[in-house]
Amino acid sequence: MASSYQQSQHLRTAIRALQVVMALLMGTMLLRAMQLQIIDHDEYRPISDQNSIRQEYVPPARGNILDRNGVYLVENVPVYALYVTPSVFDTARIPLLAELLGVPVSDVRERYAKARAYSRHRPSRMYDEVEFDAFSLVEEHIWQLPGLSHQIESKRAYPTSVVGAHLFGYLGEVSEKEYESESGYRLGDKTGRSGIEASFETDLRGVTGIEHRVVNAYGQALGPYDNGNLDVEPVKGHTLFTGIDADLQALAETLMVGKTGSLVAMDPNTGEILAMVSAPFFQTDRLSGRLDRDYWVALNNDPQRPLFNRAVTTRQPPGSTFKPVMGLLGLRLGIITPETRVQCTGGYFLGRLYRCTERHGSQNLEQAIMNSCNTYFYALMNRLVNQHGLNVWHEMVGEFGLGRRNGLDMPSESPGILPDSSYFDRAFGVRKWGIGDLINLGIGQGAMGFSPLQMAEVVSIIANGGTWVRPHVVTAVETPDGRRRSIEPERDPVSWIRPQDLAVVRTGMRRAVLEGSGRFYANIPDVEVAGKTGTAQNPHGRDHGWYIGFAPFDNPRIAVAVIIENGGFGSVSAAPIASLLIERYVTGEIKRPHVVQAMLNFIPRDSNVRR
Repeated sequence: MASSYQQSQHLRTAIRALQVVMALLMGTMLLRAMQLQIIDHDEYRPISDQNSIRQEYVPPARGNILDRNGVYLVENVPVYALYVTPSVFDTARIPLLAELLGVPVSDVRERYAKARAYSRHRPSRMYDEVEFDAFSLVEEHIWQLPGLSHQIESKRAYPTSVVGAHLFGYLGEVSEKEYESESGYRLGDKTGRSGIEASFETDLRGVTGIEHRVVNAYGQALGPYDNGNLDVEPVKGHTLFTGIDADLQALAETLMVGKTGSLVAMDPNTGEILAMVSAPFFQTDRLSGRLDRDYWVALNNDPQRPLFNRAVTTRQPPGSTFKPVMGLLGLRLGIITPETRVQCTGGYFLGRLYRCTERHGSQNLEQAIMNSCNTYFYALMNRLVNQHGLNVWHEMVGEFGLGRRNGLDMPSESPGILPDSSYFDRAFGVRKWGIGDLINLGIGQGAMGFSPLQMAEVVSIIANGGTWVRPHVVTAVETPDGRRRSIEPERDPVSWIRPQDLAVVRTGMRRAVLEGSGRFYANIPDVEVAGKTGTAQNPHGRDHGWYIGFAPFDNPRIAVAVIIENGGFGSVSAAPIASLLIERYVTGEIKRPHVVQAMLNFIPRDSNVRR
């Protein structure tokens, strides 16, 4: 009896112990479940989802860029991109992936490490612009590459002959700092690095979409999750409409091949940039997608600096192209009249002889502009600073857009150098500069320097009757749903310019083309052109050739500024290029093929005079 009772007690004790153990196990499992599902939900939910559902980001198509006539200058073409989800990817398969893609194992390891550092559980772009043959091989072996997926993306394409290197700019992969600080960027995304690709990045980039895909254990997509109800469609970037004339831009680029320099052609009435070239330039298509590292290194090491946008950034003395501005100043301040004459005997003596291009004899303003008489403008500058001071000169010239940034819708615009008394104090020391340092400014030499963009603004003001108009490349921005935002340029009349003074200066510029140094190449049959050549001193080598001009004379539609660095005489280096652009834009064709050939085979000549 006692034995039976003891057995019963042992059984009950064992049952109770088992119940305690079971309760502890259940409690532990419940606590663990709570930890996984509630406490550590944010950490483990993505891992769980990755086993069955993958969230993929869908890059948007970048906005297109069109010319003034609706011609596509920049568009997109489809390319394959490979993505990796590090938490699912088997690193033992890195050698296989490298073999399939034909790249070094070290390169795959480096890209995987970057993706893992960015996010272990989210897909990150590993390779873009994968060739179709390599992509096909990867797809054949995808069952061996869990965590690898692909997207059909796009890269920039340039369907016309226009290169537009400094106009459009190029794209570069966002840095770690950028995708951490800027919303909307992810590892491997690209952003504009120069040109309007950079300045209109916000408009062009679009909005990234999201897709939820059902995947198997190998990471292969089986179809949309929940019929795509949770997906977010990507939004294409905005379309940019520009003032660029594709044919004119292509011609300008052709004429600048083999030269160092830059040019800007613009509508003097609206400020729209019609063409812009900086030479030497780079090939945009070689920087449009996967970075060609050898080409990139070559560009950065090139002593001619092809990445440097000379059209808006360079600061060169304008030479004699500045003389029309001086004429307007002299007339407005009452220092001269249209009839005022200066006797040119080959130079201007002020402590020493400041040489002229030749002995011009008695010159009025029209003749001085036509013949580019240095003596006349030395004398004018001497009188101006003695009667009114340098700072008055500085203030009045500044209204032409010189010595300041003018709000161009592109990066790297330079203010140029327009000196005042404080500038000379800093450069030479207080009371250590004098009239000898100033009269050179009257012929566009000395301590001054402007870009072709700024000189295009100067000639536009002369052409349109005295109004500064903000230069701009983009004329309108259109959203994917068709809403268009037109860009209206800022306009600011130059307060001190008088119509009667403009008439004298414009006539002098017209005569410079008909009778002066511009008569050889700047004069165009059946088109009335006004312009001014310039040859700017260069202490480091052959002089720089300048030309500014506009046409038609009575109803200007185009204004051009060209500089050919180390080109010698502006009349034979810069003027022919400008005249060909004017001829093409105004008449729609070129009837002087010999001038085209002369520019394609141009060889600079030394100059020892300033015209």
